[in-house]
Amino acid sequence: MTLNGTIQKAPAGLKGFDADTVITADTAAKFVADGYSFCARYLSLGQESHSDLSYEEADTILDAGLALIPVQHVRMPGWKPNAQLGVTTGSAAAMNAQTVGFPKGVNVWLDLEGVATGTSAGDVIGYCNAWYNEVAAVGYVPGIYVGADSVLTSEQLYSDLKFSHYWKSESTVPDVDRRGYQLVQHFEPKLVNGIGIDIDTTQDDNLGGQVLWLKR
Repeated sequence: MTLNGTIQKAPAGLKGFDADTVITADTAAKFVADGYSFCARYLSLGQESHSDLSYEEADTILDAGLALIPVQHVRMPGWKPNAQLGVTTGSAAAMNAQTVGFPKGVNVWLDLEGVATGTSAGDVIGYCNAWYNEVAAVGYVPGIYVGADSVLTSEQLYSDLKFSHYWKSESTVPDVDRRGYQLVQHFEPKLVNGIGIDIDTTQDDNLGGQVLWLKR
């Protein structure tokens, strides 16, 4: 089934959150009451697990009035990317986004962080672009979360990757040359409405790009 809603460009200055916890109707309502506008939830690296986003949870989040974007889990720190792994992982992201019911045109996000020390920029670029191709092939718009130990420089992030949607982690990371970020993450040290989250804020990037999310 396809989730009801429309693909919208995210206005700048809105507060949201990302969480690795299933969001219930009660929890979603509390976040809306607290002024949050959107939520980012996780897709698995392979087959979905009980804690990953499902159609039912996505429907609940959207019904509460939150916009929604999917981001795929990353491997444990010290992982080693390459182009073939990008194909496998990107295919899983596309399949799981379809299983949840996301319509074509929404951003599906790659989480790039924790790459093994000594990994070449070429291997990271090959992984990211192969992931991009798999996700774009089914009609989604790939985005990339840039976290700690992502290897790539500011110029490489812009010039060598196919992406045009970038999400800045709470860690110290390079800016994206020329373009900048559309989503900025902030550390939240305490539980909010009973769950652990990071806070995220939307902004237009330097070229006018915006996050593409699903909203009712």
